[in-house]
Order: sequence, then structure tokens, then C-alpha cells
Amino acid sequence: MSTKTLTQTNQRPQKRFGIRNLVIMTPGYDFWIHFAIMALAVFGIVMVGSASMGLNTGNNRYLLFTVVKQILYALVGYVAMVWLSNRFTLKFLKTAYFPSVFIGTTILLLLCLAFREVNGAKAWLRVFIAGTEVSFQPSEIAKIVAYLTVGAYCADVKREAKNGFAFLWKPLFIILTMILIVLIAQKDFGSALVIFIVACVSFLVPSHRQLRGFQIFLKISFWAAVIFAIYLLSPAGEHMIEGFSFLAEYQKNRFLSASNPFHDQYNTGYQLINGLVAFATGHWLGTGFGSSVRKYTNFPAANTDFILAVLVEELGYVGFLLLMLLYGIIIFRTFRYAMKIKSERAKVVLIGTATYLIVHMFFNIGGVTGLVPLTGIPLLMISAGGSSMMSFMASVGISQAVIAAYRRGEVQ
Repeated sequence: MSTKTLTQTNQRPQKRFGIRNLVIMTPGYDFWIHFAIMALAVFGIVMVGSASMGLNTGNNRYLLFTVVKQILYALVGYVAMVWLSNRFTLKFLKTAYFPSVFIGTTILLLLCLAFREVNGAKAWLRVFIAGTEVSFQPSEIAKIVAYLTVGAYCADVKREAKNGFAFLWKPLFIILTMILIVLIAQKDFGSALVIFIVACVSFLVPSHRQLRGFQIFLKISFWAAVIFAIYLLSPAGEHMIEGFSFLAEYQKNRFLSASNPFHDQYNTGYQLINGLVAFATGHWLGTGFGSSVRKYTNFPAANTDFILAVLVEELGYVGFLLLMLLYGIIIFRTFRYAMKIKSERAKVVLIGTATYLIVHMFFNIGGVTGLVPLTGIPLLMISAGGSSMMSFMASVGISQAVIAAYRRGEVQ
């Protein structure tokens, strides 16, 4: 075979927009991550249907509408995941479109003060399609933007700067702006916390020597925060929490309930106690799919924040372990590729996606079991609602694009 023929064979066909970009994953994608995300989507639709049975007993129309809506969210998320796996490249992070369009649009979407408040937070953009209200939470996009921003400005930086802070001010300013908007304007502490942690973990990836001081500071701050949080959740920390004037009353109650849910068992601790009862009822094999008793009681957020309690009650610890296995596949595979790839931008994308999932797992599972205060952070791919599902599937699509590029030899 001639040199010319070999060159033509090794050249990848030019990307063109078509139906393939919306339904078929890019060549070189990781099958196991794809399998896990699809299994989670189906698992989530089934559990949302079961958990929603008790919210409007006898209202079959509401149940059907909830399930259909979750299916539509999964389909849109799948299209976004496949499209990004085919179209996203690391070069995009260095183009003018990323800061001017992607970051700018995200920050503008976060400024949704004109929309009505839900559960104490003004965090949802709302539109009406065919007479039906459709909502979206822009802070979910901000979680992706957080690690992409770090990858764009701090990763694979070779040059030296007279002022080491030159490598930090742009991503720091952008991420802190997003967090402040979420905290002050939307009163959504949970989303702000996820953005902050994802950004901090992503900052630890770049190896430029002028970033080392800041990375050491982040590590020390992390362990100091863990120790302080443990103290706050101990009986000795209750008085300190009550003295925090900057916290709203419901936020203080969440800390106190995590420390001792029986402190106010019929009010602030009611939801957590019911969740723990559901866990205790499930045992290993559960009561059977659809057989949860707890969801038919006055159990708030049965199909959203506390869907894990319904899942364990019905499917037992076996169902919980199956969920952890699917999550574990995504986390293990993304970290595995991150360890192999030399490109720092690629590492940031993969570790950012894994951290996105881990943080959601930690705060949702921890909140339901009383290990940490409730934050309103959903269980990704399982809780009802489309924002978190679509955004995480989009994040997985970006990671798949990076993995495929590595497996094709386009990224080292």
C-alpha cells in the first residue's frame, strides 16, 4: 500500500452535522460508561414512576404525565450526550466562543430573579410549551462550565508568568461570580456548593509550578473544612450553629436535624426520620417494587431529593448496591482514562465529570441518611426532574468525546 493510501486511510472523515450526530455515539467511545448511563436513565424512569404513585393517589393522569416527562428529559439528555460526544473537542476551550458565548450565556441564565420562588429558591427558568410549564435550572450548566473554565485557562499552560496569579484570576473570577449569583440571587446553597467543590478539585489537576501554592492552600482548606463540619454536626456544635446569624432559620434546622433528627421529630426532623424508617424497612431484598408504604404517607420530596429512601424500601440494599455499581462504573472508567491521558485539559474534563457525580452522590445519600445536612441536591439520573439529568448526560457526552479522541490517538 502506498504512502498516499495510508495517509488517506488514517485521516478521520470531516465532521458533518446529520442524524448520526444525534443518535450514534462517536467512534471510540467507552461502551461501559454508555451502558451505565443508559441503565441509570431506565432505572430512574422506573423509580420516578413508583415514587410518584403516592404524591397524588388515584390521579393516574398526574402519574402518566410525570413518567412521560421523565422519559422526554432522558431522550433530550441522550441527544445532548451523543451530539457532544460527536462534536466536542478540547480545542473549543481555546476559541473565542467559549468565554464569550458559553460562559457569558451561563452567567446570564443564572440571573433569573424575575421568576417565581420555589422551595425558597429562585433558581428555575420557566417557559410554557403547548400550555405546559417547562422549567430548567441554569446552575446545572454552571457545574459543567466550572471545570471547563479551569481546563481552558489553567491546564496545559507551558509559559511562565511574572505574576503567578495570572493563571488564576480568570477562572477564579468566573467561577466565584457564578457561585455568588447562585447564593445571593437564587438562595441555592446546594448548587453553589457543588460548583465550588467541582472547581476546587479541577484546580488540583494542572501541574504548572506557579499553581502549586494555590493547590496546597486548597488541600489544607479542604481538610480544615471537613474537621469543622464534623464539629458542627456533633452535639458540641449545636450552639455554634444557632449563633450563625447569616444562616436562614430553615438552614440552621437542617444542620440541627442532621445532628439529631429527633430534636424536632414532628417538624424539621420528620422527613429525615421517615427516610431512615424506609431504609430500616427495606432490609436486603426490600418490600417489592411499588410496595413502599412511606410514599403514601405525608413524605415530602418522595420522587426527588428522597427518592433513594423509596428505592431502598422497595428494592432493599440489593437495589442500592446495583445503583452504586452503575455509578461506580462511570467513576472508575473516567478516572481510569484520566490516569492514562497526558493532556491536562482532558484530565480536567474527565475528573470534573467524575467529581460532579461523586459530590451529588455524597450530599444526596448523606442527606437522606442523616450524615450531612440536607442540601436539596438530587440523586443524579434517578431523582425526578430534567435539569440534573440532562446536564449530567451532557457532561458524560463531553467526557466520551475526550475518551474517543484518546482512543483514536488524537489526544495524548
